[in-house]
Formats: sequence, C-alpha cells, structure tokens
Amino acid sequence: MYARTTTDITLDLIRSPHDPKARKTKIFCTLGPACWSVEGLVALIDAGMNVARFNFSHGDHASHGACLERLRAAMAQRPESPVGILLDTKGPEIRTGVVDPSCGGKVKYNKGDIIEVGTDYTKGCTSSHLACSYPSLPSSVKVGGNILVADGSLLLEVTEIKVKSVMAKVLNNASFGDKKNMNLPGCIVDLPTLTPKDCDDLVKFGVANGVDFIAASFVRKASDIDFIRQTLGPAGKNIKIIAKIENQEGMENFDAILEKTDGIMVARGDLGMEIPIEKVFLAQKWMIAKCNAAGKPVCTATQMLESMITNPRPTRAECADVANAVLDGTDNVMLSGETANGEFSADAVTYMSNTCYNAEQIINNDDEFNAIRHKVLAKGPMNAPESVASSAVKTAIDLKSKLIITLTESGTTARQVAKYRPPMPVRAFTTDIQVARQMNGYMKGIKSTVVPSFQGTDSIIDNAIKGYVASGLLSAGDTVVACYGAKEATSGSASTVRVITV
Repeated sequence: MYARTTTDITLDLIRSPHDPKARKTKIFCTLGPACWSVEGLVALIDAGMNVARFNFSHGDHASHGACLERLRAAMAQRPESPVGILLDTKGPEIRTGVVDPSCGGKVKYNKGDIIEVGTDYTKGCTSSHLACSYPSLPSSVKVGGNILVADGSLLLEVTEIKVKSVMAKVLNNASFGDKKNMNLPGCIVDLPTLTPKDCDDLVKFGVANGVDFIAASFVRKASDIDFIRQTLGPAGKNIKIIAKIENQEGMENFDAILEKTDGIMVARGDLGMEIPIEKVFLAQKWMIAKCNAAGKPVCTATQMLESMITNPRPTRAECADVANAVLDGTDNVMLSGETANGEFSADAVTYMSNTCYNAEQIINNDDEFNAIRHKVLAKGPMNAPESVASSAVKTAIDLKSKLIITLTESGTTARQVAKYRPPMPVRAFTTDIQVARQMNGYMKGIKSTVVPSFQGTDSIIDNAIKGYVASGLLSAGDTVVACYGAKEATSGSASTVRVITV
C-alpha cells in the first residue's frame, strides 16, 4: 500500500472548509429514476459526478438511450465538466427459480432441514427443493462447501452430490421470492464472461452510442479481456475496459488480468459472497496496491454510502469507508443505489466528494511518489515516456510547483503522470473529446480540456497559463511544469519536461 498519512493532522485542518474543486479522487454515479431527469443530472455534475454509470442489469436499450440523451443535455449545460459514460454489463449469473404457487409467493427454509438444489429450472421452488439456473452445479461444488442465496440471506452446506442436483443442509432460517441470486464461494464456475445479452448491449448500445468505458462483470481470467475487445471490434477500440473482480478465480488471475485491462473495479458486493467477508478489506488493499504500481486506475465500489438511499446523512462508518479507500490509494469511488434510487442523490455525491477531499489532505505525496517509483524500478528500467512523466512529477515536487500541464493525444501521458501522485493540480490538454471524458472520468487528479490541435505547443501552454492566472489558479512567480512530446500531434511520444515561471 502506498498512500501514507502524515503526522501533522491539526485542529486547523479539522476546522478548515472543504474545497471540492481541489478533489483528486473521481466519483462514479449510477443513474436511475431518482436522478435521471436533466435537472437531477445537472445537480449530480455540480455535486461532483465524474462518470455516469448505466447499469445494464436493469432496463432496456430504449430506456438507457433516453437517459443518455438527458445526460448529454445536462452535459451541454456544464461544458467545463466532461462526464464519462460507463456501460456496466449484467454478466453471467446463477439464480434460483420461480417459487411454486403453493408457497404463496415466498418460499421458506428452516434451519437444520436438508433440501435438494436441482438444475431442472422448470421446477418450482418449494421448502424441500430449490431450483437453480446453473446446469454444472453438481460438478462445480464439493461436499462441505457453501451455497449462498439471495445476497447471503440463506446459507447452505452441501452434504451430497447427485447427477443433476445436490443435497444441502439449511444453516439459517430464510424466506424469499422468485429468481434470487446465488453464489458458490471458492468454486470455479463454467459460465461465459459475456452472455448473448451482454454482446448485444456492448455492440448495439455501447459502440453505437460512443460510450467511454465498459465495466465488465465477472472477469475471471486475462482471456476474458481479449474476448471483450474482440466483441467491441474496431469501432469500439478506444473504449476503456474496467474489469470487475468479483470472485476468488478473478483474484487468483489478477496479475494477468491487470496487464490486459485498462482499469479495475473492486466489486465488493459479490466479492463478499465469494471470499470470507472479514477478508474483503484485505482484498481491496491488495488490488489497489497492485493497480497503483501498474499505473492502472482502480475504482472501489459497493455500499459506500448505502444508508443515504433513505437517510439525509451518511453514517460515520460509511464516511470512514470512503476515506480509507482513498488512503488505500483508490483512484475512484462509486455510488450505486445512493444515486440511482436514493432520496438524496446529489447530497450523497457532495458527502462523498467532501470525504475524499479531506482524506487526500493527509496523504504524504512524497512517500507515495517514492514508493511507486521504487516498486517500478525493482522490476527493471522504466520505458522512456514513463520516465519523462515521473521526472515531471519529481521536478514539480522539488520546485513546489503550483501546476503540471500535460499535452496528450491518447491520455497515456496523463495516466503516467497521475500514477506518480503529484500533490499539485494536473491539467491535461487533448484534441479528442472522448479522451477528455476518460481522463476527467477515472484518472486521479487529472482535469481535461479539449483543444482544436497540438500545432504550436508552446502557444497552447502559454495561453493556458494566462488563463489560469486570470482565474486565480496561478500568480506571478509561481512555477509550472509542462510534460509533452517533442513531436507535435504524435501519440505516446512524451519526451520533454519544461519548467515555466509565471
């Protein structure tokens, strides 16, 4: 773990006002009925939303398309705040069947009973039989293993394996309705990464509508990323893939997945069903540390401010959870039901933004920089562009510069600068609006601006500095560090660090 707290937390710091415009950690917001009017979306942008998440576990292309139109109308009212668009796939799943009509809408299971969990999905669920949608259940589980049902509200222990079913002991009293989710902790399951529905969503909605990110559910191995890229095809080659790590198999293959993917989501909901819940925080820290060392953005998700679905204020524990994720080194944090269905959607974003900002104030950026740099060099020499980016950050730290400016075609230079966690603001200029949304969306500390072209690099930087002086971000005598390529309009060619005194 690289984020380190300082020892000089003071009463003045505790009393100081929030400065949400200085927040570096990015916020993903799930869209839903509570916030998806144009006015509601403008409120989310004003509160600090950086990425809008479209959850394809719900809704259809028509409803998501209408929401996207409203989002773009809201973005048009806030052109200075580009918002990334994320399509979150439904992914493969295992579910219980329909409750038998004789049960009155809910099936009840009593502690100590032995029930059959069968793969005949046409059979109704009763107090002695639980239908399961996963045909390979008998070959995936072992005697003594657990099956979790309905978000863990029912816990079963496998006692016998048959040809098309398993027998299991009920470990607690529970009741639920139709088609609840099921988890098989520690099992390698025989399910595709993308279902036919997911493929249709990616191509006919994601690519067709120019989304910026895909959050890929249930990624378990590196080849899953290859298949997703193949599905996106040439038209979707610039869409960034965020691999959701949701089970033990994904963790076991984490290094290979990280090498292939553009980003990671620590999906703590399903992960808490698949590994002991007491170890989820360890998995979170472990994955974040690996992402930081690789320079790949990582998002921490699930139940961060859950109580704000119904309450106007979060709990102290929820704010501590958000803050600890920031201290762990997360680049992004995510709100789900809090914004999609909550009564206080914009307030939830505000609380999250303020909490992130305050956590960032006690991070020792020098320690972060040195820890990441030493971790990288331990594996061998850096490539030239990353060396230039890290040198730009080190120069800015040494000079106590007020700003770093980077010019980037693809966003790679900005991502490498963000990797080394500069304490000062970073302004990234690009000619591509999608790259601008991606940088502003999930790269920590990066704020992006679109320019018509990179012809005349010096004039772009000089004009930007004049604008920042006029806005009050810079003053006479401040130093600025610029990082860009010597070859204008050439992607991946960062080779120049320039120091400018205002």
